Amino acid sequence: MSRDLVGLHRLGWATQGPAAHPARDGAVFPRRSMKDASGASQMDATTQVTSLHGVSMLEATQYPMEGNVCLALLHEPGGDNEWALVNVAIGAEVNLHDEPSLAAAQAAREAGSAPNSVLAGALSLIGPRRAEGARTAAKALIERFAAAGLEDAQDESFDLTLVGVDRGTELLLSDRPDPKAEAMLAGFERRGAKSVFVRYLESLGGNPRADAVLAALTTTLAWAPLMQGRISRFTAESLPWWMRLFGALIGASADALHHEPGRFHGLPNREILDCRSLTEVAYLTLLGENPQPSDLLAFRVLLGLLLSNGPGTISAQGAKGAVSADGPENPARVQLNKAMVGFLTHTGYAHGGNGYHGIEFLIQQFRGTGLTDPADPDHGLDLCALAALHATEYARYRSERKSGGTAATRKIPGVNHPVFKDRSVNHDPREVFVHDFFVQRGEYNVFHEYYRALVQALFDAGASRNVYCVNVDAVISALLLKLTWRRYRAGDMPVEALQTTAFSLFLYARMLGCAAEIDDHLNRGRDMDTRTPASRCEFVA
Repeated sequence: MSRDLVGLHRLGWATQGPAAHPARDGAVFPRRSMKDASGASQMDATTQVTSLHGVSMLEATQYPMEGNVCLALLHEPGGDNEWALVNVAIGAEVNLHDEPSLAAAQAAREAGSAPNSVLAGALSLIGPRRAEGARTAAKALIERFAAAGLEDAQDESFDLTLVGVDRGTELLLSDRPDPKAEAMLAGFERRGAKSVFVRYLESLGGNPRADAVLAALTTTLAWAPLMQGRISRFTAESLPWWMRLFGALIGASADALHHEPGRFHGLPNREILDCRSLTEVAYLTLLGENPQPSDLLAFRVLLGLLLSNGPGTISAQGAKGAVSADGPENPARVQLNKAMVGFLTHTGYAHGGNGYHGIEFLIQQFRGTGLTDPADPDHGLDLCALAALHATEYARYRSERKSGGTAATRKIPGVNHPVFKDRSVNHDPREVFVHDFFVQRGEYNVFHEYYRALVQALFDAGASRNVYCVNVDAVISALLLKLTWRRYRAGDMPVEALQTTAFSLFLYARMLGCAAEIDDHLNRGRDMDTRTPASRCEFVA
């Protein structure tokens, strides 16, 4: 038992009867206006590094995607058991074969819609009724096991006879075998995961429903945070809906041809449930191939960096506004899928899709160089000379614009930052962290090294008054292009696909950060608290 649980136990709840069990209520947060405020995320104004539930985005790069799912909704990244549960819960939802949500996404895709609009179409059809069975089952499990005095959801010695099976089993059992439930339970077993709730389902002697299995997995995830007062009861009961939404968002980002009976993107559903991590599934969905370990690490770093940028970002504002409009003071009215659509509609080619500009810039610089492997330090290219070539051209361009009386000039993607700009040599601490992390691992990225050579070359050519920093956008572009260079060069990934990949990667990561904001606003906010008073609005003639 954790020290937090021991502390709660010593407070005497166990002697006060079932009604005092901490899991019955979980955390109860005071309500206030949450406009431009968050109890989930915070940006450090000095370093520009955002933290989510106390974990910096730099630290988040060290966790797999399934760990950051836990961080977003359970307020800590968890460990192997939690990750196994998430892998099964979300892995069961990515194959959307024959689902209306896939048809909606595909129709939007074929109409030329941007990736965010494609995914908004899919999530619009994952409404509350699509999660009602699992949420009701989760509620029943919490009630029963709180009454039975359960402390540790992984306690394999817990006496299940304390729970009883006298009522409500129709929520959990079906009169015929449920293939999806059986596959989820098999995946749970093969991963060696632990859950009192799954063991309870299996002890009932019938055919568990897939919704009940999902509820058992998510209630296992929620139990310790409920006991420790980190999350609310409503959050715990909403976890099945979140898992379904995350799975649908990842799945719908793949063309319908990749969704087949029993297979997703060439992988058998059973393999996804039995042994694949969510990080691997997301990588395969986005990049269309199984990752090498170094590729998966780079992908993980990208997801962590993009997880959140605080409550003031446009994407978070869209998510929070959707919660505010539904009215969080009555949480049951808040539709999580609509809130996620709010996040998606508040992303676009400037916020979310702009990562492609750095990739496009790098492609231009390396076109005709003959580069084959960006991870090989013996590439044979003179990066300083390559950077000086562009810096000289850029300095000439700026001089011509200035002499012509035009101050505005095109910016180089990934270079300079409004905060890190006043020293003789500037650094974005996020870029330094990522660079040093990969150097310590002995991993090389020619695109990242080019950016470092470029900022020095711009200064040497007189195009900048000091040495600009390489910003975090450059890191993202360099990492993603490293992952896709081979396929781009072979003609397997055209420019349009690169743009979609860059945008979708942002959406994968930010869905978790915005889920954290939605859950936080739902638990703390007031109805319509994101509106702007009329006195602060302006009319422009």
